[in-house]
Amino acid sequence: MKPLDMLNQIRTLLGVEDAEKVELAQMTLDNGTVLEAEAFEANNEVFIVTEEEKIALPVGEYTLEDGRVLMVEEEGIIKEIKATETEEVEAAEEEMAYVTREEFGQAIDEIKAMIQDLGKKEEEMAEEVKEELSAQEPATEPLKHNPEEQIVQKFRKLSHNKKGTTTDLIFSKLFS
Repeated sequence: MKPLDMLNQIRTLLGVEDAEKVELAQMTLDNGTVLEAEAFEANNEVFIVTEEEKIALPVGEYTLEDGRVLMVEEEGIIKEIKATETEEVEAAEEEMAYVTREEFGQAIDEIKAMIQDLGKKEEEMAEEVKEELSAQEPATEPLKHNPEEQIVQKFRKLSHNKKGTTTDLIFSKLFS
């Protein structure tokens, strides 16, 4: 006798009515295994249905008949149900559409107008910068080179009473 049948017999003997009957959803894997859960959503319990009993679905990824993937991270608990990569690619391809010549021409005209606006703004800014620079006075006098000017260097003697060494004598004759 099945456990559910035993429970039902006990309920009838005790006179307890079924106050709430839970309907479970069933889905089939691509290999024909029948799964059962309250709802096939994340964090719900999921079981493998056999003739005798229900077994908690082991950890892993399972492909459903409709091509979606059921992921179980903890035994008997759904982590998520996601579409396969091919369905995602097909959905992305459906979203992409070809552009008509008119739309392409309009887009190019808009881009050309934007480029012209940028060029005008750039020219205006360049003129403003030139005006600001010409209005400012130079910070320093311009340098002028005079090759005929003679530079006179003055040397200081550190000690007046010191007798000079041979190197001091040579240096004094070289630099004076």
